[in-house]
Amino acid sequence: MLVDDLRTNFLTGQLTDAQLSELAAAGEEITFAAGEDLFCDSDQAEYLWILLEGKVELVRRSANEAAVLFTMTTPGQWAGGWQAWDDASPEGGSRALDPRLHPSNRLSGSALSAGRMFRVPSTELSRLASDWFPFAKHLIMGLYQNVRSIEAAAHQRESLVALGTLAAGLAHEINNPAAAAITAVGSLRETVDEMVGDLARHAFEADRCNSLDELRRELVQRTPDGGALADMDREDAVVTWLERHGIDGVWQLAEQLTSAGVDTDWLDRFEVALAGGPLGPGLHWVSAATAADALLSELADATSRISNLVEAVKSYSEMDRASLQRIDVRSGLESTLVMLGRKLEGVEIRREFDATVPPIDAYAAELNQVWTNLIDNAVDAMDGRGSLRLVTRVDGDAVVVDIADSGHGMTLDVQARAFEPFFTTKDVGKGVGLGLDMSRRIVVEHHRGDITLDSTDAGTTVHVRLPISQ
Repeated sequence: MLVDDLRTNFLTGQLTDAQLSELAAAGEEITFAAGEDLFCDSDQAEYLWILLEGKVELVRRSANEAAVLFTMTTPGQWAGGWQAWDDASPEGGSRALDPRLHPSNRLSGSALSAGRMFRVPSTELSRLASDWFPFAKHLIMGLYQNVRSIEAAAHQRESLVALGTLAAGLAHEINNPAAAAITAVGSLRETVDEMVGDLARHAFEADRCNSLDELRRELVQRTPDGGALADMDREDAVVTWLERHGIDGVWQLAEQLTSAGVDTDWLDRFEVALAGGPLGPGLHWVSAATAADALLSELADATSRISNLVEAVKSYSEMDRASLQRIDVRSGLESTLVMLGRKLEGVEIRREFDATVPPIDAYAAELNQVWTNLIDNAVDAMDGRGSLRLVTRVDGDAVVVDIADSGHGMTLDVQARAFEPFFTTKDVGKGVGLGLDMSRRIVVEHHRGDITLDSTDAGTTVHVRLPISQ
């Protein structure tokens, strides 16, 4: 019966009866129940597993997390057996399998239903391939090892390019509020020194200080309005008032007081509250106090922006969160926009987010890689200038995300090959053609979704369809 099973599946169906019998003798049939773990870690490299009946999902586990990469449902689908092509060399002998170079080795097989698999050791697979197809075996070995090396190098380069882009954007975004905070701290130190000096030189009575401080607090609550012309008229009136009272440094003081919301009515009340005290030092103290308050607000805003950027980075990388989670796709899109902020400086961003879009089951960090790849490609297609439109909508039992650019579009030939690995239209050094291939595998294989694109001379739109529930 095992030989019949091997004869009727697409993988081994072309073997001769003698070869089928020899293959059956080299391995063994494994029966399993739903929920049973079939293989993990090195087992997946040491054996070739061929599905005969049932459903088996391939899972990549890390720490306490698990990501489903593929589900085997068709007899003849296989997994593992990598050592058959890696252990032996054309000169003979063997070498140990380096798990760091074989991400496939971290795959585990879990049964979704009862069924059967055929398991053959990689050593036996290597021997049979040498006996039956010696030329094919050496060809597969060379192809496997070369592709593995090329893909590893390409993935590393793609990751470094993406990391460099994100690091540059993040450094630029953090630099602005950090520089503002440093400037505000320096100005605040000078302002506080001035305030303390005025208080030390001109001691005011407690009641008078309370009245002056109430007038100062009133300015903090004011929001000057009326436009530029009204501000100029108010400043001229303040200058006239100060000159009439013989105050030193009229123009600089008038500008500072006017920006704080001072008018002549407030000045009259301040003069009354001062009750014959030193008017000039009192007004300079108020000017310094309001400037200090403004600097503190600026410092709070700058540090808040830095904190928000850190939160955006944490959201983007999905630190301290499980792989599969209930997420809002809009949150991932927004954090990606923050991470790519520097590259988007010349781009108009149009958000068309449907408020009725529900959360979905997804691997958030992986989806953020998809948004990064697609938005980065869109900006490159527009040469850094144009309109980027982000749309979220519900379509049946799925959520659709559209990412559209106003770039030069793609030809039909480019559209047909867009998702091929290593295919790129970017200049040398700007891409290796893995962004869309990686995005396709994350959406289609990891999330059971779909990714398509349509393009005209007016731009390109990529449609990502993701099931609401996994």
